Amino acid sequence: MSIRIIKSGISDAFFDEGRFGYQHIGINPTGAMDNIAVKIVNALTLNHSNEAALEMHFPAATISFKKDALIALSGADFTATINHSIVPVNKPILVKQNAILQFKKPLRGARVYLGVQGGFKLSAWLESYSTNTMVNAGGYFGRRLKTGDEIHFKGDHSYPDLSTTNAVQIFPFQANINELYQQGSIRIVAGRHFKLLTTEAQQQLLQQAFTITGESNRMGYKLQSQPLALQQEQNIISSAVTKGTIQLLPNGQLIVLMADHQTTGGYPIIVHVITADVCTLAQYNQKDSIHFKLVSNKEAEEAFLSQHRHLLQLQNACNLRLNDFINTYNRP
Repeated sequence: MSIRIIKSGISDAFFDEGRFGYQHIGINPTGAMDNIAVKIVNALTLNHSNEAALEMHFPAATISFKKDALIALSGADFTATINHSIVPVNKPILVKQNAILQFKKPLRGARVYLGVQGGFKLSAWLESYSTNTMVNAGGYFGRRLKTGDEIHFKGDHSYPDLSTTNAVQIFPFQANINELYQQGSIRIVAGRHFKLLTTEAQQQLLQQAFTITGESNRMGYKLQSQPLALQQEQNIISSAVTKGTIQLLPNGQLIVLMADHQTTGGYPIIVHVITADVCTLAQYNQKDSIHFKLVSNKEAEEAFLSQHRHLLQLQNACNLRLNDFINTYNRP
């Protein structure tokens, strides 16, 4: 009926897509850094697309399953093992009671997500299960997970045909994520203050590499590069910001606002990461380099629609192909 945290990771917490509709009163959306990975694990476990998943960084938690479970992992690849046997990301996996999930070595990406069929039994706050550590609300008691925590499942599924000799069974289906994440440069659209940059700074923005610094976190990625300059100093009125907004700091460096961003900001809004590429950026680590590519609003919309179509295709494929296969094991 649950998982137990045998050893906590550095920053493990539950998130769905976010808490929307309250930014005007100072409550930020928070939500998963990589919403695409959340949708993938939910598709592979036949959950609603916005079911909350466990977001983990490396070193990630060591988890014991107190009951048989259908799970999926997506996002980063941290060399997951179940009872010391390596298991893949982006595939449905049946896990036997008392099996131990561990993560041995980061291969790519910054965050891995764990979903289970039926979802986790969590506390909602303002219509979202996302953890808000600032006010200790949502998720699991509004905080990151600790050693000894036990999180129950919402569903009561059983899998009596799961092999008694193997701790894990990997299904022969894999999510194709090639069209869901951007390869190469991160695409951006011009913000309201883009034209305040000098001509040289506009060229720098599109030509030079930006490095994610060690000061980066879920609130924002601070970038290091040759400083960018404005044509002249400006008094900027504080205005609404969102995930993917890129602001110019007084020292000429950039900050990309991420999932835990503030609700308003007074720094110049230079550009925005397009919605389709925010989750790609969420899988970048500290010290990784970023190149930006300026695109039109129309191109940004087309990229979002294309990504959305591929997600729907994945969800439909899972519903069609997995339901019958899973029902041979899933007998409530």
